[in-house]
Amino acid sequence: MATIKDVARLAGVGLGTASRVVSGKGSVSPATLAKVRAAIDELGFRPSHAARTLLSGNSQMIGVYIPVLSGTFYTPILQIIDTELRAAGRHMVVAFGAGLGGARQQAIEGLAFLVERGCDGLILMSNVLEEDDLAVLGPRRPPMVVLNHRFASIDGQCFTVDHPQGGRLAARTLLDHGHRDIALVAGPASLPDNLARVRAFTAELAAAGIDTGAMWSVEKDFSPAGGWSAAKELMESGRRCTAVFCANDEMATGALSYFQEAGIRVPHEISVIGYDDTPTAEFSAPRLSTVHMPWREMTQNGVSDLLNRCYGLQRPVTRNYPVTMTLRASLARAI
Repeated sequence: MATIKDVARLAGVGLGTASRVVSGKGSVSPATLAKVRAAIDELGFRPSHAARTLLSGNSQMIGVYIPVLSGTFYTPILQIIDTELRAAGRHMVVAFGAGLGGARQQAIEGLAFLVERGCDGLILMSNVLEEDDLAVLGPRRPPMVVLNHRFASIDGQCFTVDHPQGGRLAARTLLDHGHRDIALVAGPASLPDNLARVRAFTAELAAAGIDTGAMWSVEKDFSPAGGWSAAKELMESGRRCTAVFCANDEMATGALSYFQEAGIRVPHEISVIGYDDTPTAEFSAPRLSTVHMPWREMTQNGVSDLLNRCYGLQRPVTRNYPVTMTLRASLARAI
């Protein structure tokens, strides 16, 4: 396999000159440029990733931190990031929550890991970190963007979706279908995005005259098992509800599974709606009605912004993405 030294020897130039042509940095005369390019073509030279890194001074890698490497939420987002980076000739290194500490400490360690790997930029998706935690990146921290969370100190580098609008839309959809006896399965109260959607959901119901203080509700962990146990607790409570709003799709699919096993027909006896519109929502049984959050648009624009910051590109970046409702078979009008 040809090397940069072979290119320089065939073109009759110094190694530094050949390197400047390959990296595109530095000036060379038109005649020299033509000789080096001819040598590259003749030898079929293709610089390795390591060689490109040495020549450009960049690793051509973007570090990505996510809390967990599982489930139906983070995996599609990783796929979107990988697709966008590969199209731009870059690759990603992923760190996720692992270790002995709590979620916040794991996130700090994950960021430190990515910085140590020499990543040109960082994509952070975690809502447990605080402003002070960014100090782990040091005074020369690489460019970064944050997905689904905001830091006041770098607000212009934060990309998120309209969770209050998502909560309001979930409530309005149930109300428009005649539901007033509604149960709520919330996510962890420690997560700001969960609080935003749940508060907006209950506020919209209250504005319609529903006593949300008396509404059956429970807090779970965003997992299918959490949705299963919530549905079980609801049925065992004896509380009559015509609809359940689950604050994410994974809990909603868990609830659907419990209702099916318990012989409770959805949506004939109880309606279920979720939140996120993850790929599995379309293939649950019955297919899940859910708030469609524009995760793809958020992620694509966050990646574009980071590529612009890291490599001087001019990719278009927008920040307004519509929140909509995807109606499927799990929702019916109240009887």
